[in-house]
Amino acid sequence: MKIAAVLLVVGSVVSCHRHPVVVDAAAFDREIDGKRVALYTFENERGMIVQITNFGGRIVSVFVPDKNGDLADVVLGFSSLDGYLNAKERYMGCVVGRVANRIGGGTFTIDSVRYRLPLNDGGVNTLHGGVGFSEQVWQVDSCDDRSITMSYFSPDGADGFPGNVTSRMTYRLTDDNSIEITYRAETDKTTPLSYTNHSYFNLSGEGNGTITDQELTIYADKITPIDSALIPTGEYLPVAGTPFDFRTPERIGARLSDPHPQLIIGNGYNHNWVLKEAADGTVVHAATVRDPKSGRTLDVFTDAVGVQFYDASYLSGEDVGKSGKPYLSRGALALETQGVPSAVNRPSYPSVWVRPGEVYTGRCIYKFGVDR
Repeated sequence: MKIAAVLLVVGSVVSCHRHPVVVDAAAFDREIDGKRVALYTFENERGMIVQITNFGGRIVSVFVPDKNGDLADVVLGFSSLDGYLNAKERYMGCVVGRVANRIGGGTFTIDSVRYRLPLNDGGVNTLHGGVGFSEQVWQVDSCDDRSITMSYFSPDGADGFPGNVTSRMTYRLTDDNSIEITYRAETDKTTPLSYTNHSYFNLSGEGNGTITDQELTIYADKITPIDSALIPTGEYLPVAGTPFDFRTPERIGARLSDPHPQLIIGNGYNHNWVLKEAADGTVVHAATVRDPKSGRTLDVFTDAVGVQFYDASYLSGEDVGKSGKPYLSRGALALETQGVPSAVNRPSYPSVWVRPGEVYTGRCIYKFGVDR
């Protein structure tokens, strides 16, 4: 098997690159339902370190330098598999599917057949595909010193969705300090597919304060407004003149106290921004985050039609992360590139349907830098 030639095995520790890091690979070495879980470590020529586990395809750690060259881990997560299994926040760093975000009422109709999904979001919606991909052990198909490719088979009827779906995703660490994520999937029945990565980022370092003083730019001029159940209404709302206008850099916390109805409904920012359509095979620049204190920057590129900006307002401090610090409300942000939420029930939004013979693909790039 090809993977045997590129993995370094020391006792029970599996790693793609030997390097002293905060998270110990041995803390992930276990079997779940007969499938082996491991932690994989990658480093590029510039010293950026990324750790990924095949449990939920999670990004566990991302070490990048600040303006002084000091490394810090900028993604929220846990130092063991048990941390993820017992966390209150279930989606840290994972791949989300079959359908990212919310499906209103947990139901949709295809060819006059009504499908019902788990109501795991307050008993009223389906969130992130139900149990979905985030709780699964993905099979590691190949791995080298810069990338890992994983696959997962989701059977017909899983979480109520139709179709046998075979998914594959690759994480690649590049020398320009980017994490490139690509998705590919096929189905034997018409089904909705919209994948995303759900990493929580804090450019000051995980567990190190809130992100309210960090600056955000989102390269989009409208959002999809939501109702009281956080489901898009089917309309579009221009951001001009609203607290959702991040077309130029804006401090994230600057307008959180604005009495805009959408901020009240979302308990802050928990909305989908509509991106410019990417040409086939290309990506668009979706967002930029800048931390004035550390100088670190994050640029997000994607071929998806939307990006969900979530300010992590519902983190409560109950989860304690890798550094031993509690993860507080607005202690991070998520920028989830995806299809428009609940598009299965909103014909006015771009389609997320994939049919037999079609191939679902997706790309997301998280590029880290330093603004000196």
